[in-house]
Amino acid sequence: MTVQHTRKSPRPVRGAAMLAAAVLAAVLTSGCTSIRESRGYIRDTVLIDSIAPGVDNRRSVEETLGRPSFVSQFGQPTWFYVSSVTARGPFRQPRIADHAVLAITFNEAGNVAAVERSGMERVVFLNPDGARTPTVGRERGFLEDLFGNIGAVGAPGAQPPAGGGPAG
Repeated sequence: MTVQHTRKSPRPVRGAAMLAAAVLAAVLTSGCTSIRESRGYIRDTVLIDSIAPGVDNRRSVEETLGRPSFVSQFGQPTWFYVSSVTARGPFRQPRIADHAVLAITFNEAGNVAAVERSGMERVVFLNPDGARTPTVGRERGFLEDLFGNIGAVGAPGAQPPAGGGPAG
């Protein structure tokens, strides 16, 4: 009796290992993608382009675009539609990826006088200077803050001067 040895091909094992490596790589890189969030007014260029100065009024603008993000309190009546898209990577602060402001100015009769668009070119990025806020006045130390008012107002339990107050 002869025994035949069959040799198994390493291909199925190699294929399974490649598939497992691909799945693992996909899972690991999916955690590195950034999260995009839309905030404010969701822009629709067709609707925005339909607003025409001299043709539309407050009611037609509100019916077309909806209520504004905010309304000017001073000067010429202006409605602002603000839209922002932020992106945030894992373990990072959100950053502005896209920003747009649509300003619709109305005349005294309530008709659209002007439509102005602005974007990222008008965004101001502030970089605060450390954890201290500068104030006007002199610098005081801890002990001066703690004991600075002793004797300045009056000792506790002291009698008010004669003739002072509502009863005197």
